[in-house]
Parts: sequence; C-alpha cells; structure tokens
Amino acid sequence: MEIRVLKYFLEVAKEGNITRAAEHLHVSQPTISKQIKELEEELGVRLFTRTNYAIKLTQPGVLLKERAEDIIGLVNKTGSEFKSLDDISGDIYIGAAESQLMQYFAQAVKSVMDKYPKIHINIFSGDSAGICERLDKGIDDFGLILNYFDPKKYNYYWMSNEKKFDTWGVLMRKDDPLATKSSLKLNNLIGLPLICSKQWKDESMSHWFKDNTNKLNLVATYNLAYNASVLVKQHIGYAIMLDGLINTGKDSEFCFVPISDASKAGLNIIWRKNQTFSPAARLLMDELELRYSKQAKESNDKT
Repeated sequence: MEIRVLKYFLEVAKEGNITRAAEHLHVSQPTISKQIKELEEELGVRLFTRTNYAIKLTQPGVLLKERAEDIIGLVNKTGSEFKSLDDISGDIYIGAAESQLMQYFAQAVKSVMDKYPKIHINIFSGDSAGICERLDKGIDDFGLILNYFDPKKYNYYWMSNEKKFDTWGVLMRKDDPLATKSSLKLNNLIGLPLICSKQWKDESMSHWFKDNTNKLNLVATYNLAYNASVLVKQHIGYAIMLDGLINTGKDSEFCFVPISDASKAGLNIIWRKNQTFSPAARLLMDELELRYSKQAKESNDKT
C-alpha cells in the first residue's frame, strides 16, 4: 500500500468522480482507475460503489478513508519536522477543546511565533476522546482538554488556578422567560429540553445529576458550540456549555445564565510521555515549561 495510491484514493473519495480526481492530481483517468482496482484487490474489499453518474464509498471505504487521512497527516507532519531541522520552522499540531482558557495557551504560542515567524500552528477542535486519540496516533503534539485525563499516559500542565476557570451555564434566547434569571441551579434544568456536548453527556451528566439523571430531557448533542447555538436559535432547546464560547453581547440574540451549583471547568495541556518533539514543538514546550512549571508544582504540592 503506497502513500501515492492512498492520495489517489482520498481524492476520488473527496470528488466522488474519477475524472475530476484525475484532473486535480494531473494524472490520467486510467491510471487512477487501475490503482484503485489494485488497492481493492490488495485489501480484498470493494471501496466504492459505482453508478453512471458518481461513485460512493462503501463501509470498508469509509474506514480506509479515516485511516488514510491519519496516515497522510502523519507523513506530512514527519516531512515538515525534517525540513525544520536546519532552520527553525515547521508546523505544530494542537488538539483543543473549546474554552476561553485557550487564550492563555495562545499567549505562549504568540511568544514563540514572534521569535520564529516561520513556525505555523494547526489546531484541531474536538472533545477529549478525539484529542487523546490524535495524540496517541502521533498526529498532534499537544492536547488541551477539560478536566479528566489519564496521567499514566500523558504529561501535563494544569493551566487553571483560582482566577482561571471556565463557568458552566445555559445558552438560551434573550426572549426566553429564564433569561431574566441571574443564575440557575441544576434542579432547574430537569424537564427542560437540553442540548449538550457528547463529552459532557458521557463524562459529567451522571456526576452532576446523580439520581435525577433519568429525569433529564436530552433532545440533541453537539460537538462545536456554534452548531448548538443554531439549535437554540430555532427554539429546539437550552444548550449546556461553557461561558464565552458564543457572543451574548448587547446586539446578540442569545444570553448565558450560569449554573451556580455546577463545578468549574479547568484546562490541561497534555502530551504523550516519552514524546520526541520536532524542533518547532520543542520551542513551544520550552515556553510552556517556563510559564507553567511553577504553577504545576504549586498545584501538585497542594494535592
């Protein structure tokens, strides 16, 4: 299985058409058709279903697409790392949860990029599971996740302190009756149509509501806060999220009401133990050590 063939496969999957894929790749249509056929024979499965007008991925094709994207991403990252050995340049890959605390990490990033302008940052937004998976595969250099992670697998810096925490609350329309409240309690949410992140549903819901969990009315889940706000706008429900992710200013149609008895959310910077950093990622690691090692030590001493 060659990298070149995987790139052909991904382009065909993207376009849904071999002719257009061949034009974009500047190769002949028979060449791509032949390579896709040989790839199917090598794997022993059909990767596409073909019609007169388009081709679509089969279920094995969807699986290969996910794996091929990871492989090509890792190949590109490796190439970038070696190109940067003689010059401080290259890419840093970061998986990040949605959080206002990202601004403190961004300050460290800016400090490095001001000194080394040839460095580029690539951010993947997702939940903890997706971020950890990318770290484990070596796709990302750093992960920024809320609260829990496995300290046996990852080194970390705890970014939060008494002044740096995210607040949980409910995003709703300004014309909603609950918008007049200065805060809500968890019990106030029972019975309301709730929109929540899949991560919160899996990791925090039962901890928050305990015996009342089965009384919740979950109508939707989301991955990114903007998509949740669209559902709120259409009167589908109330979105549980962190403060500051959606504009709730004077001209906004949304408001955010904090949940007074919900735990605060903190952010961790994590990376794989025994990880070998690229020169660019090493510079960011040094900057993080400078900024957070003292804070991390104080946090560990308290625990």
